[in-house]
Amino acid sequence: MTRIRDVVERALATGYLTVEAENQLRQLLTTHYELEDLNAFMTLQEAAMTGKVKQESRERCGIK
Repeated sequence: MTRIRDVVERALATGYLTVEAENQLRQLLTTHYELEDLNAFMTLQEAAMTGKVKQESRERCGIK
């Protein structure tokens, strides 16, 4: 089973968060997860806010 931190790792490594990965994160966040997963998710949020990770969904909508 994929963990939140696995999805985050991929996004941080590539600098890109796909729509598929975003949907996967939404699903994973509705289940029981560990503190490490929550910390990884917060790291991803920070990376997205600072521009280190781009979001496919925002590019599709024209949001920067």
